[in-house]
Amino acid sequence: MPIKLLGTNILHEAAIQKASDIHFIPIKKGGIVQFRIDDRLIEFKTLSQEEYTRVIAHFKYSARMDIGEQRKPQSGAMDVMLNNVNVHLRFSSIPSAFNESLVIRLLPQQENLSLYELSLFPQVLQKLISLIKRSSGLLLFTGPTGSGKTTILYSLLHYLQKHYKRQVVTLEDPVERKVDSFLQMEINEKAGITYGEGFRSLLRHDPDVIMIGEIRDESTAKLVIRASLTGHLVLSTMHAADCIGCIERLREFGVQEGELNQTLMGVVSQRLISIPCRFCGDDCVNFCFKSRTYRRAGIYEMLCNQELEVALNKSAPAKSIYKNLPYYFNHAFAAGFITKESYEKWMGGET
Repeated sequence: MPIKLLGTNILHEAAIQKASDIHFIPIKKGGIVQFRIDDRLIEFKTLSQEEYTRVIAHFKYSARMDIGEQRKPQSGAMDVMLNNVNVHLRFSSIPSAFNESLVIRLLPQQENLSLYELSLFPQVLQKLISLIKRSSGLLLFTGPTGSGKTTILYSLLHYLQKHYKRQVVTLEDPVERKVDSFLQMEINEKAGITYGEGFRSLLRHDPDVIMIGEIRDESTAKLVIRASLTGHLVLSTMHAADCIGCIERLREFGVQEGELNQTLMGVVSQRLISIPCRFCGDDCVNFCFKSRTYRRAGIYEMLCNQELEVALNKSAPAKSIYKNLPYYFNHAFAAGFITKESYEKWMGGET
């Protein structure tokens, strides 16, 4: 089979199976192609040594990576049409003992889930919707990589635009999902577009809602606070274990208590859990697993209103003031809405 056709077939099959990543794993005499579908790595194809080397070179060339350099990690990106859907591909290659390993992240650009499809417990989303109706303030989302932060952010922004006619502006590094109705700016430090410069430019475009991709350091944290103080609704993400940890990280970044009290209106911490199969139970076979429509849902803890005030003032033990993730995980497990494997992954097997 021609290498270009082989590469196209792998991409199309990954899109059909709704894979989030394609893994090319080198072995002694060739390589293995695996798809990450939700939490599972499912083997798709085994390639010969020649096929593996050539298909890696084909993808690197397509993503404008250096095909002659195999000793250093590289990254690249490209856009393709897969099954009539525009998909943004991100490539990452690293050297290994046998050959190069390549991972391709698939980011469908038109994908937009309804808010009500995202949560296992709808009452949390009702509280979230009541918060985003406000004209100003800071709403933060936290969770590990792959927990659905970007998905819920974009769903909220679509909801705001559709129901309240808000002007949405985003500042991202990089833009993960291109949306025609949003004004999206991508950070490009080589061209002088930093978070600070980008923010100053965005304010001139009369935004109602500003989404800043991720709070990574002290300068970004202060920028997000500054944006909230200008009277805009600001949404952003950061990495922390839970809602209380998110507040502590903001303090570590030098955000003052007065600024937190003035701007922060809510913190959401989330996880994606696997839903048991209605036919197979917890141990869903691969064929059935891939054909299921709903395989995962979000579990969210939310700190807002009076509970947030208590947390900011530290007037009560942190874990006792609100319904946290273990509370929702235990309820979901008791009701049979979550697989044992998914429960043990996040809760460590403790009930």
